[in-house]
Amino acid sequence: MQRMIQITAILLVCVGLLVSVLFATGVGPFSDGDDQFADCRTSAVAGGSAAIGGPFELVDHKGRNVTEQDVIVEPSLIYFGYTFCPDVCPFDTVRNSEAIDLLAAQGLSATPIFISIDPERDTPEALDAYVENIHPKMVGLTGTEEQVKAASKAYRTYYKRHNDDPEYYIVDHSTQTYLMLPEHGFVEFFNRNTSAEQIADTAACFIENS
Repeated sequence: MQRMIQITAILLVCVGLLVSVLFATGVGPFSDGDDQFADCRTSAVAGGSAAIGGPFELVDHKGRNVTEQDVIVEPSLIYFGYTFCPDVCPFDTVRNSEAIDLLAAQGLSATPIFISIDPERDTPEALDAYVENIHPKMVGLTGTEEQVKAASKAYRTYYKRHNDDPEYYIVDHSTQTYLMLPEHGFVEFFNRNTSAEQIADTAACFIENS
């Protein structure tokens, strides 16, 4: 029994030394040496960056059928919401637009994208009026129930309609903003408590390192 304890202790020491070496040398699964955005990341996603985003087919605020390749043509901030949202969506979309302007001041071009999770009310016409009031570069996207669900699933967002009123109903939804780069896909997300300045600074880091 004593010999088994000694062997176990030796193994634990060896494992500890190996882990220390991996951390010190930047080799192996503990390394971010192969991540070109390591210095930019402020969050982690279960399943990795590839777990967020993917193909979608929607309709833009001008009534055109589009895919992700048509709209994510430069660094983009994607937000899922709806135009009838009383407070959260206006605050978040305006903040995202401010981040876009802060990036522009640094000479970096980016697009704010608004994907509606309320296709029943958010027609292309409704979205056109909405995005015009938020930012001249904003792209509004809607579609059929199935198309919106598919896009929401690809970005792992949540939404649920309250059917207590047939006309003035509310939709619960997640409020993350996603930073997408055309060549890399999803790279970062931002919560509601992230300021426009913080979003712009982080996005600039990703853009400059892409």
